[in-house]
Amino acid sequence: MLLEEFNYNLPEELIAQVPAQKRDLSKMLVLDRVKKDFIHKHFCDITDFLDENDLLVLNNTKVIPARLYATKDTGALIEIFLVREIEKDVWISLIKPSKRVKEGMILKVSDELSIEVLRKDDDKWQIRLIYEGNIFEILDKVGNIPLPPYIERKMTNEEYKALDFDRYQTVFAQKEGAVAAPTAGLHFTKEILEKLEKQGTKHCFVTLNVGLGTFKPVKCENILEHKMDSEWFEISEESAKMINEAKEQGKNIVAVGTTSVRTLETVMNKYGKIIPIQDSSELFIYPGYEFKIVDKLITNFHLPKSTLLMLVSAMATKEYIFKAYDEAIQNKYRFYSYGDCMLIR
Repeated sequence: MLLEEFNYNLPEELIAQVPAQKRDLSKMLVLDRVKKDFIHKHFCDITDFLDENDLLVLNNTKVIPARLYATKDTGALIEIFLVREIEKDVWISLIKPSKRVKEGMILKVSDELSIEVLRKDDDKWQIRLIYEGNIFEILDKVGNIPLPPYIERKMTNEEYKALDFDRYQTVFAQKEGAVAAPTAGLHFTKEILEKLEKQGTKHCFVTLNVGLGTFKPVKCENILEHKMDSEWFEISEESAKMINEAKEQGKNIVAVGTTSVRTLETVMNKYGKIIPIQDSSELFIYPGYEFKIVDKLITNFHLPKSTLLMLVSAMATKEYIFKAYDEAIQNKYRFYSYGDCMLIR
């Protein structure tokens, strides 16, 4: 399969720069893999499409304020992007401009946080965080939410910063570690989850810490040569039990987001059933893949030539997905992280 097969043209004005006024007021395009038709709804209508025969699997990872601004002793400003922690207080990071830093240098973020530059690994750096207290509480004060590059607005606007701290996070986020939001989950409100629970639609959680690999472009002309970045995940004993019991009872497993899909399918491929585990996933799902456990998917609209677009194409066929994207563009749906979503049945 060639990379160009997964390309499409998106009018720039359809890239969502801010979230919908209310989480569940996002548009939702409903796809039926049998009928191959389209129904236009809003996310608040999701309760009409799920029932007691469905189990929702949500990713409860929490986005950390991973973008930091530090100064050298000369006063020069340095941007640091925390990618992932590899040992206590030691992180893989991106640094800009990287030419201005050297190994052993100390950068000051605030009175509470400094950064020691350890060494460079290819295009990334290993750094050590120097602080006292709870690092996540400190990051909440001094860090910025790491928005994707296609959201183009000034980071300095305090109103936007407050908005992103609230809305680039799911209402059920619990476990810190992600540098990007599991965006399909952004549409849920506590009221929606309660309403689903009352009508018999149970839900459970997995955790996959979304990394920069989510935005990593596929550069190989033949997509089969692409290698996914590793992302850490965890499935609890309670969630494993709920998922296995639901499957045994013939219920549908409804993955909320591509991260939930990759978590579940990784474990099924390795063990043949869902087990309580901490592991990492490098699973690349593209057309031709046979899903072992996921029956339905709630997902946002993804970038051209992305692994996420390839994953949804595997679930609903490339032809049908591209027709759906055309339908969404014609109806002025909003795309990407802060955009609208689709339900694939």
